[in-house]
Amino acid sequence: MCGVGLGGGVITTVSLAVRLSQYADIARQGSTDSDASFPLLAGALAGIVIGAFFGWRRSASLDNVSQRGVIAVLSAVGALLIAFILSVLADYLLGLWGVAALAASSVAFGLAGGRWATRGARGTEAEHGKRETGNA
Repeated sequence: MCGVGLGGGVITTVSLAVRLSQYADIARQGSTDSDASFPLLAGALAGIVIGAFFGWRRSASLDNVSQRGVIAVLSAVGALLIAFILSVLADYLLGLWGVAALAASSVAFGLAGGRWATRGARGTEAEHGKRETGNA
């Protein structure tokens, strides 16, 4: 959950920044002549990497590496889904304010998921310690 929210927030924030710079170009020059493909591609790759990284790090309490890998991949895919599906809907229904709200809520969702995963990992480590010492 942490990687999905933070990765989706990064991609959505970059797309919002690109859209705002295009609106600024239109206001100044009457049209936009800048190519926005590189910032969007860089933002998408950054969101994928951030989603996978936080998915991997927050699942560190799992002993199975393949489970951690699946969580990291699902976090990256979830970040893409949030960014590309929900941001289109937010832009269509609510405009730029909707995209900004989606970016803020994605980051808040990621931070809350990170706290939840950290709290769960602490509980798992405490239970694991009790089982090893026999203090159940």
